[in-house]
Amino acid sequence: MPSPDDPLYVTRPALPPLDEFIPYLRQIWDNKILTNGGPFHQQLEEALCDHLGVKHISLFTNATIALVTSLQALRITGEVITTPYSFVATAHSLLWNGIKPVFVDVNPETLNLDPEKIESAITPYTTAIMPVHCYGRPCDVDKIQEIADRHRLKVIYDAAHAFGVRHGGSSVLSRGDLSVLSFHATKVFNTFEGGAVVSPDEATKLRIDQLKNFGFVDEVTVVAPGINGKMSEFNAALGLAQLKGIAGAIEKRRAIDAYYRDRLASVTGIGILPLADIQSANYGYFPIMVKPTYPVDRDTLFRKLRASGVIARRYFYPLISDFPMYCGLSSATPENLPCATTAAAQVICLPIYPDLSLDQVDFVVAQITEVQRG
Repeated sequence: MPSPDDPLYVTRPALPPLDEFIPYLRQIWDNKILTNGGPFHQQLEEALCDHLGVKHISLFTNATIALVTSLQALRITGEVITTPYSFVATAHSLLWNGIKPVFVDVNPETLNLDPEKIESAITPYTTAIMPVHCYGRPCDVDKIQEIADRHRLKVIYDAAHAFGVRHGGSSVLSRGDLSVLSFHATKVFNTFEGGAVVSPDEATKLRIDQLKNFGFVDEVTVVAPGINGKMSEFNAALGLAQLKGIAGAIEKRRAIDAYYRDRLASVTGIGILPLADIQSANYGYFPIMVKPTYPVDRDTLFRKLRASGVIARRYFYPLISDFPMYCGLSSATPENLPCATTAAAQVICLPIYPDLSLDQVDFVVAQITEVQRG
């Protein structure tokens, strides 16, 4: 079981066998193409479109730059409605574009942006909505789109957690105006570091591809103040190797998720988010909610897990709205965000990754049930 030298982290990256990756490296050494849309970059874009069931993907160096570029591509200004319950990069991308975040509370059952709270936050300065598919659970995409259409707003989904997730018979990544994926090392599908933007049409993809390459159209023409957001050939090569094993990795995650649910179902005071409304989950996270009926509060359990070598995480704590650059906003108060505030005080994400054994899951569960038994 865990030791100080080998703890159970909340996640560990799944990597292909090294001997399967070496031929990709040899090809990079042979052709001397390292970046700027090389052959592996092009192959990965095509392979991801096919795997995810979307039409247009632009690869990026990371998801934060992809978010920043997406906002620029759609010429978003003024105010954007978003969630406080996410990784801080969601809101940081707005500040980088000079946009004011307007925080709206989450639904307590899904922890996604609550559509019922969106319209009251719309002002004459609102130009877009940026929801997050939290833990890979799809937002209420139909209601959000209905609100956006009625108020003529753009919708950009932070889909960092939603690789491979389907909703309503199609990829959830095809909803809204743009969706942004993360391929960070902690994600279900990773390219060491990386990200992508899913576009609805070729013209939008072209603009995004220009913006991620400094705004260049050709060798002598720059049409916008773009950025260097290109994915390297090394990252793209790893992505191609990773895709070969992604189905098996997700299946292993599914089995671990099911085992956790079975072992924790009878633990009083431990809440588990349901999966019933997800057609194709990726099992990227296993969050539990430590409720008042549990013998100790979330932070006490968190410390116990850490002391036992289980490096669980309080995703997402603090709320984005609690950080210094946001807490002065009128929308950032706990009174405006009661459900998000409760979630930030109750959620722990437990270890889940393909190489996690069921014996290790039993150990994690034992730390939780020991507290219940007193």
